[in-house]
Amino acid sequence: MTDRYVLAIDQGTTSTRCIVFDRRATVVAVARAEHPQSYPRPGWVEHDATRIWKDTQKVISRALAGLSTDRIAAIGIANQRETVVLWDRATGRPVAPAIVWQDTRTAAALPDGPLLERTGLPAATYFSATKIRWLLDNTPGLRFRAAQGQILFGTMDSWLIWNLTGGELHVTDVTNASRTQLMNLATLDWDPALLSLFDIPAAVLPVIRSSSEVYGTALGGVPIAAAIGDQQAALFGQTCFEPGDAKCTYGTGGFLLLNTGTDPIRSAHGLITTVGYRIGAAPPVFALEGSIAIAGSLVQWMRDGLGLIGTPAEIETLAASVKDNGGCYIVPAFSGLFAPHWRSDTRGVIVGLTSYITKGHLARAVLEATAWQTRDVVDAMNADSGLALTGLNVDGGMTADNLLMQIVADVLDVPVSRPMVAETVSLGAAYAAGLAVGYWSDLRDLRGNRHRAARWSPRMPAEKRAAGHATWRRAVAAAVHFSDGA
Repeated sequence: MTDRYVLAIDQGTTSTRCIVFDRRATVVAVARAEHPQSYPRPGWVEHDATRIWKDTQKVISRALAGLSTDRIAAIGIANQRETVVLWDRATGRPVAPAIVWQDTRTAAALPDGPLLERTGLPAATYFSATKIRWLLDNTPGLRFRAAQGQILFGTMDSWLIWNLTGGELHVTDVTNASRTQLMNLATLDWDPALLSLFDIPAAVLPVIRSSSEVYGTALGGVPIAAAIGDQQAALFGQTCFEPGDAKCTYGTGGFLLLNTGTDPIRSAHGLITTVGYRIGAAPPVFALEGSIAIAGSLVQWMRDGLGLIGTPAEIETLAASVKDNGGCYIVPAFSGLFAPHWRSDTRGVIVGLTSYITKGHLARAVLEATAWQTRDVVDAMNADSGLALTGLNVDGGMTADNLLMQIVADVLDVPVSRPMVAETVSLGAAYAAGLAVGYWSDLRDLRGNRHRAARWSPRMPAEKRAAGHATWRRAVAAAVHFSDGA
């Protein structure tokens, strides 16, 4: 019998990947294309959606080189979530650059309303609704055309599915819909009151489907059988199927999700209540999430903005050249502070500078910033769930940095584990698609594929951890104080 595979498309903030997996979750083929970030004004972050679609076509073609499409059992899509694309229904062309989840241009237009109660999301520029409204309000003639049904909205999953199916399907999944601030968590459908609050016509919205089901076909008949937000995909790829299971993905940002089961937990400590995944017609599984805006992108800034490193991998060597941060802390609030603070207006600071500080100390402070931000989220998650985190599953490109992972274990005081397949976003999309077509039989089948590649145990003395945390909290307070203009 000829082997068959599942193809996963991972459309991320800085690149688009296509990975082919076999039944044992082994990577058979991979292709990647990096796309540029556009920063036309302070606080603005944009993408070229047409470029992303062209890149997607390229990476699919490269990953399938030597493989015929009849050997692909299903296609799964994972995507950067809150990023907004509006396009013309007739031509399929975007009407404006995509507004990226990191963008803060809509901070002055956040509405008052029942957002947290209905959506599980706080009022913040992070989510899609204010971005949609901004485009409708600031693109001449667009609001009229949208009301007439001539314009379509989508997060990147919708945009890719629309193009893969030649404009036949305008759909999204429940995880991506739960990040728009337009879906009601209780009904799992678009909420008329929220559409009215944001002044967004229902005609632009896609149909909400589950995360794992056959939506349609592409590539000459291959089922498109999954769409899932990238961080929920990582939760699924890490096989965090039981309440209490947690993972953190370290990429452009950092995203920690805790499976809370089929009942949503409303956060009292600045976290997001979100849909974790939904398999077919089964009840949805919910999660608590803490989102860190700047993690890997801080390393990119060290490379591209400051020129202190030539490649992202050099940050580990540079940081290891010193024994500590020399008293220097970086709060990377380039796009405001996300969970658990939710201060869109805050901007980054570097504190503790003296003539003793070298680029090695700055590199160390960069890595520690990711770890301390993770600590802020874990503390909030423990308080909301009533549980104490006993271990953390990690994935994403930054987990290749062994020093960073050791710092995370030290700061959290729990073991940190990395799976054999570090790119679990793609794997989660593949798993969800494979389940939908029977390629894998059930969740136990998926758990059997999990293998640990590395584990870091905490080594930092308790008093040093406490002192570092106290200084970090003062640094965060300094960032907020500076942005308040006090």
